[in-house]
Formats: sequence, structure tokens, C-alpha cells
Amino acid sequence: MEIDLPETALQPPAAAEMAVAFALAGGGIAVSLVVASWIVARARRGLPAVSPRPRPPVSWTGFEVAVAAALFLWLQLLVAATIPAGASLHARLAGGAAAMIAATLATVALLRQRGVEPAALGFGPVRLPEDAALGVAALALILAPLLVMAAGLNRLMPYRHALIDFLAAHRDPLAIGLVVFAAVVAAPIAEEFLFRRVLQGWLERREPEWGRATPIVLSSLAFALAHVGQGLAWVPLFFFGLVAGYLARQTGSIVPGIILHALFNAVSVVLVLGQTAPGTAGGG
Repeated sequence: MEIDLPETALQPPAAAEMAVAFALAGGGIAVSLVVASWIVARARRGLPAVSPRPRPPVSWTGFEVAVAAALFLWLQLLVAATIPAGASLHARLAGGAAAMIAATLATVALLRQRGVEPAALGFGPVRLPEDAALGVAALALILAPLLVMAAGLNRLMPYRHALIDFLAAHRDPLAIGLVVFAAVVAAPIAEEFLFRRVLQGWLERREPEWGRATPIVLSSLAFALAHVGQGLAWVPLFFFGLVAGYLARQTGSIVPGIILHALFNAVSVVLVLGQTAPGTAGGG
């Protein structure tokens, strides 16, 4: 169900807002360059951007990967088919988020039943301070460049997403809470597990033949293609996937990627809330 944004959302932003936007973008780019300079300095010393950790071996096959992908798709379709046509958008959003979590748990159960050790699933051992630092540093590196890229691409093909339509029509605490849960909790956990651990972990078994970069590129491409239909958002999301995939490759854990993904989506939600806020020059 598509909901058009109110007319005020289509008005050009005020000059003051443009100045703030340019200032924030400039600051973000500066922070990104600082992190990039630090990475280059490490590379000149022969060090990787992220020090590798011991990684448990991946034992699942392409069959399990296909089953996991089918589970995620089937549960989303099942929820869409079982929710009554007249159900509220709140119910549909909650159902979609629940389907992502359910698919993640079902895939974990499947892999555990087939003998996969818990450590190989990418959720641990958690090194929270280090994982959080990696997630924040990665966000600092990519946030401003990807937002600038997305803004430019949006001029070519407007970005569309159900969450934007939802927030344009609903501003109550329940609606905002559902959006935060879906975008900042459910999606990061489910997508990082599926793309960066289940798919990329399996692809990494072919590193001797394909090289170290190929699994990251392929999983990032799959992640981007899963977002086709949201304008040209899949383009910056491909580059997002490269960074998240590198974190997963170096650490053997999806926790840094989940933190990065959650923070990135949180910033996006805040921006959408500002753009669609009633009474703002750029919002509905």
C-alpha cells in the first residue's frame, strides 16, 4: 500500500536548513577522511584496517544457504498473506519485523540441528567494547559519503520505502517504536546474519580459488539486490555491504556489522522523522 507524502514534504528546504545540511555533510566528510587516513596509515605499515581474529570453520553447504534464503522469503510472504487486507499499517510493520526475527531463529535452529557449532554462527564470542568501536568507526567512515551518494541518486530516481510512507501517515509513539524496532533491531540482526554470515561464510570456503575479496563482493551484491525496488538505494547499500562484509571477514563475527547496521539505520530513521515531521519546511 503506497501512501503519498503530504504536499509540504515536496517543498524545497529553507535556506537555513540547507546551510545546516551542508555543514553537517561537510563535518561528516571530514570525519570520514580522518578514518580513511588512519586506514591508509595502517596499510603503509603493512597492517590491515581491522586485525583478523581466529575464525571458526564454516561447515554448512549451499543447500543450507538456499534453505535459509527460502525461509526468510517464505516467512515474509506468509505474514503478508495471513494479515487481513484491512489490517492497520502498524500490524503489517510488526508482522514483517517478527518474520525477520523468526526466520533468523529458524535458520539458527536448522544449522544447529545439522551440527554447526554456536561459535560458527557469528554471534560470539562477543568483545563488546572492541565490536562497538569497530561499528562506530565504520559508521564514521561511510555515513557521510553514502548519504551524499543517496541524496544525489534520489534526484535521478526518488527513494521509496514502506517505512517512509508509514511515518508520513503515523507519528504516534507506537508507530515510531515499531519503526525503530524494525529498522534498528530486527533488520540489522536478520540481514547481517543472512548475508554476512550464512551466505558470505559459505562463500569464504572458496577463498583459495576465488581470492579474499570475492565472497565479500558477492554477498554485498546479494544484499544490494535484496533492496531493489527502493529507488536507487541499492547502489550505496552495495558499498555499505562491502564494509560490513569486511568486518565480518576479519572478525568472524557479525556483531560489529550489527552495531554498524543498527547505527546507520538509526541515523536514517532520525533523518526521516525530521523530513516528515508535521509543520517543518521539508516534512509532512
